[in-house]
Amino acid sequence: MSANAASPANGEGTGRRLQLRILRYNPQDPDSRPHLQTFEVDEAPSMTLFVALNDIRDHQDPSLQFDFVCRAGICGSCAMLIDGRPGLACRTLTGSLGERITLAPLPFFELIGDLSVNTGKWMRQMTERLEAWVHAQEDVDLRRLEERMEPELAEQIYELDRCIECGCCLAACGTARMRKDFVGAVGLNRIARLRLDPRDARSDAEYYELIGDDDGVFGCMSLLGCEDVCPKNLGLQTRIAYMRRKMLRAAVFPG
Repeated sequence: MSANAASPANGEGTGRRLQLRILRYNPQDPDSRPHLQTFEVDEAPSMTLFVALNDIRDHQDPSLQFDFVCRAGICGSCAMLIDGRPGLACRTLTGSLGERITLAPLPFFELIGDLSVNTGKWMRQMTERLEAWVHAQEDVDLRRLEERMEPELAEQIYELDRCIECGCCLAACGTARMRKDFVGAVGLNRIARLRLDPRDARSDAEYYELIGDDDGVFGCMSLLGCEDVCPKNLGLQTRIAYMRRKMLRAAVFPG
């Protein structure tokens, strides 16, 4: 087996000694310079990149920076570039990769250090900018039962709510590279979810004011990078196309 050949698809360990080439850089340290540092780890059965990184931090270099919370592909914190492709370290088996693995932080987001980026800061700004919460016509009474909803509609909303805001879609987005204010698939998915929600009282004209420009739904170039790398396999392009049609109609037939 060649050095870069992947082991069997089931992710079983092969007794390989992995070489992890990690892009190191601490923007808070004036003496730090971006460079690749290689660490070696003995592969274990069903090992994930998250486990390998923890092994490095526990036994080789405690200064290595990367993020994690849930270790179950739910929080999205451990997103990074894995051999140039955005993905979650906790859901990536080393057995699906070659013996030499290159890791780098997600582009587009503010770098904290090494593999750690501040996705939360960007997501909060996006949420505030798009007013991405339910705008009800009346004050919510927490003592009342929730309004009834057809199961089919609830399932559609739930499907869009599965987004974990990991940032992989933005890291793979060509428009995001060119437009720093582009809201990305994650922002457009959020608006699509709210438009489906019967509790949100906003009209398409009001949604148009939020995403009806090149930084919103009309900036998407339909390259499908977001859908290709989404760890939750969301149909992002379908939702973007849906919102584009609705926003075009709102522009042509306002009111």
